[in-house]
Amino acid sequence: MAKIETNDEPTAKIEAALYSAGRPLKIEELIRASGTESRTKTLEILSDVMKKTRSAFKALEVVTLPDGSYVFQLKPEYSSTIKRYASKPILPNATLKTLSYIAYMQPISSKQLVETRGSGVYEHLKELRQLDFITHQNVGRLKIYNTTEKFQKYFGIQGDVENLKQRLFSKVRKTAKMSESNYTHEIVSKLN
Repeated sequence: MAKIETNDEPTAKIEAALYSAGRPLKIEELIRASGTESRTKTLEILSDVMKKTRSAFKALEVVTLPDGSYVFQLKPEYSSTIKRYASKPILPNATLKTLSYIAYMQPISSKQLVETRGSGVYEHLKELRQLDFITHQNVGRLKIYNTTEKFQKYFGIQGDVENLKQRLFSKVRKTAKMSESNYTHEIVSKLN
């Protein structure tokens, strides 16, 4: 019996990549995201996604930019309407840093958090508990913090705590290498 191939999975992957990137993606990135390993197939799927987006949404679009990259964006005529909604992130940077530290170091005590992040951490913990991103257990007078399932779902993280720690560490290391590379490139270009 012949296997019937559908474009459902590659289409979903392209949609997810465009939506979550928050920036234009080159066709090579979309080919990798789709898993098709075919430029022609990816362009065909991308064309379908663009048509579906035009018919399903009034304020959103997938467009090809002059450099050939693709972006899922708000139509320019709606930019002024949504400015007041788009300017406030769910968490301030300091609270987000505390959350990432908890995610990486969990389980972690409130004492360790204060030593590392400062006394402002108490306000961060309050906000993170209200959002149900963290939970705690009392051990004597200490509180021991962990992230929650809601945190994992909201940030699209799957797997156990050790897997999360490994992925966070590799991202931090990759970011550090990129920064170091950019810094080295900057120094070299200034010397030339």
